[in-house]
Amino acid sequence: MDYLQVLVLAIVQGVAELLPVSSSAHVIMAEKLMGLDPSTPAMTLLLVMLHTGTMLAVIVYFWKSWRERYFSSKHDFIHNAKQVIIATAFTGVIGLALMFFIEKVLMRGSEHAEIEHLFGNLYIISAGLAMAGILILISGRKRPPMGDRPMRGSDSAWIGAVQGVCLPFRGFSRSGSTISTGMLRGLDKVRVEEFSFALAVVLTPPVIVKEAYRLYKSGGAQTLSGHFMSVLTPSLVGMVFSFLAGLIALRWLSRWLEHGRWYLFGIYCLVASAVVLAASQYL
Repeated sequence: MDYLQVLVLAIVQGVAELLPVSSSAHVIMAEKLMGLDPSTPAMTLLLVMLHTGTMLAVIVYFWKSWRERYFSSKHDFIHNAKQVIIATAFTGVIGLALMFFIEKVLMRGSEHAEIEHLFGNLYIISAGLAMAGILILISGRKRPPMGDRPMRGSDSAWIGAVQGVCLPFRGFSRSGSTISTGMLRGLDKVRVEEFSFALAVVLTPPVIVKEAYRLYKSGGAQTLSGHFMSVLTPSLVGMVFSFLAGLIALRWLSRWLEHGRWYLFGIYCLVASAVVLAASQYL
């Protein structure tokens, strides 16, 4: 990889990760167009660093509002911590169950059957984008609630369950699906946005650890050891740019969400789904 490729991937990851348009779909397409192999150790390390950059962007952007809503009192902290735990638990159970079913049942008999082998499948990515787009359009047509009611356990369970469904399927945007689910449950847009990205901060570290473990298990860590600094430096540069791109994307998302333009992300996802489906004939 050269620095231009790193810069492109960092911007694509930073923007698409935090907008409801599926970062994985965009990153995979960018990799294919640039002729990069996402399975190489260097690419795995870069993607880990890019995820770290976007996670830091989420923390910086939402910290003030989280502090006011989640840490203003002991009661608020306990209530919101329970909602995060409920949602994360449903995500874990449903996401792991789906991945187990896909690997052990649908992919049974395949050599080295792993869910990651499906991540580059453009047909699945196209279907995921279409599902996310439809969900965003449906939620965008729902009339906003009259007031900002507290989040209940059932709301968190639904949001967490939908997030769990997103885990195995690249293209099915996590943020788009969870925010849409909260809106369909009658929750305030701002509250759902803050909660969705609080879940992202909880979810991202295990994803980073999982990718790092895959790198180690595949022997990639030993491959990188000989020229570690030459690989680490562009990865750190990528992390910085994904952080900056993430801050811009979050500001963009908040404005469109609060000013009734949420549905435009749904239209984009449907168009992107069609483009990916067409591109699958040539890539």
